[in-house]
Amino acid sequence: MPVRRAPRAGQHAGAGPGDGRFDDTDQVPAGWAAGAGQRAHGRGRAGAPAVGAGALRRPPVESLGRGGVTGSLAVTRPRRPPVRIVLVDDHSIMRQGLRAVLERETDLRVVGEAGTAAGAATAVATARPNVVLLDLKLSSGPQADGLQLCRQLTAAHPGLGVLVLTTFTEDRLVVEAVQAGARGYVVKDVDTTELVRAIRAVSRGESAFDARSASAMVRSLSGGGTPDRERLTDRELDVLRLLARGLSNRSIGRELFISETTVKFHVGNLMRKLLVSRRAEAVYAASKLGLL
Repeated sequence: MPVRRAPRAGQHAGAGPGDGRFDDTDQVPAGWAAGAGQRAHGRGRAGAPAVGAGALRRPPVESLGRGGVTGSLAVTRPRRPPVRIVLVDDHSIMRQGLRAVLERETDLRVVGEAGTAAGAATAVATARPNVVLLDLKLSSGPQADGLQLCRQLTAAHPGLGVLVLTTFTEDRLVVEAVQAGARGYVVKDVDTTELVRAIRAVSRGESAFDARSASAMVRSLSGGGTPDRERLTDRELDVLRLLARGLSNRSIGRELFISETTVKFHVGNLMRKLLVSRRAEAVYAASKLGLL
């Protein structure tokens, strides 16, 4: 019976072939005889990581889930800043009530208010809001004061969303407000949920009308109060349908085999005939008229 030798220093007793340790009958792979330091910091067998107290460790691998990287390298999506709102109404109690209602929403913030046209111009220039909630009648002046203020604000601050909040429901005022640059029109007895939804829509560059204002818009576009409204040509209808698909002027030109300049000309004409000032409003008005 063969006699096993006593284990050498650093070798566990009972080690044998194939268990990862060597006795004097095992063959030491070439390259391992370079010394313990090389074994600790290099590689032994081809492709195998070095094993030892000084072996370099690989950094932890972060797992990738459906939502992105998890662990210490997790990336959180930045929260959208709140919608900044300026209130313009000649009744202070109305402004106070609106502020109390709107500030219950975590994504809405009232950053200014005013009761006059001059005060509104200053508040908007100072606070730089995303949305202005505007009453058409300011102080003892006519409704034209609010319309004129709407024109001034949208001209001075491109990208500003004006949402008219008023007691007036005349069809003419709804259309004139849109022509003055307003993105939406709601009456003051609107439900709070609908008002908040309209503010959010306007902040995204969309149009927002309550049911009564939308009906007034449709009646006006259908010819009520505007008997001389021009009909859209076949080409303008073609352009309008492609607008509704979200195509740019250049893409519309490629579809219809016309130049981008010609597309702009048709877009301008159809917006004028539909009594709107924005492409999205043209699509909305046309859908209400059954043109799409």
